[in-house]
Amino acid sequence: MTGSRRRPQDGSDDLFEGGDERGHFFEQPARPRAAEPAPDRDKDKHYHGHRERLRARFRDSGEGALADYEILELLLFRLIPRRDTKPVAKALIDRFGTLSGVFGAPPALLQEVKGIGEAVALDLKLISAVAQRALKSEIRNKQVLASWSAVIQYCHAAMAHEQREQFRILFLDKRNALIADEVQGQGTVDHTPVYPREVVRRALELSATAIILVHNHPSGDPTPSRADIDMTKTIVETARPLGITVHDHIIIGKDGHASLKGLRLM
Repeated sequence: MTGSRRRPQDGSDDLFEGGDERGHFFEQPARPRAAEPAPDRDKDKHYHGHRERLRARFRDSGEGALADYEILELLLFRLIPRRDTKPVAKALIDRFGTLSGVFGAPPALLQEVKGIGEAVALDLKLISAVAQRALKSEIRNKQVLASWSAVIQYCHAAMAHEQREQFRILFLDKRNALIADEVQGQGTVDHTPVYPREVVRRALELSATAIILVHNHPSGDPTPSRADIDMTKTIVETARPLGITVHDHIIIGKDGHASLKGLRLM
């Protein structure tokens, strides 16, 4: 048949209405690509020069010569190598208040800060875990009562920035050396269920002769509540007949701690 052609099923009429359909079989000229913007080398030089100056200050004068955000910025150099990390470091301090607050923050909250992705958030938590392990090593197998400041530092690093209450027990042997450190319970923002019989049972299992009770107040205020005082007295009374001494009950807040023994509440 002549004078008629079948329309393509894909509806592309332009090859069949006027014009030479042979063009369909030849390579079409490529459209010119838009030129990529040239890298801002002046900007790169700016923050790379800043990094070197900050490193030099740390090397020559130590950490005391740097503000908290600058210490954090130095660390972020390694985690975010191709970005100006000064705004990120300042944003982290602004959001969480202190370096301790930054490292104690949950990964999900860290990622709410612009410039912090999942990988960097996990790296920050890893650094926090290393710091906690280092502090814990200062009290492991040592006479805890002779290393009280180290105990407080460790408990603060481990618990001060938790979003929910935790109840922790340090189990000691007859020399008052640490033999176990366990989180016995985790509750809400203002309450953790504690069972005195379970506390004593676990101490007996570990052959502990003394314990130190520790819990945190997510509100930040370490002032003991009436419930804290009553619970402590119950544990003391349950443990005493079995030869287990309760040395103290420490309450950890964001900016400090309270000792029930120091306050003469036990």
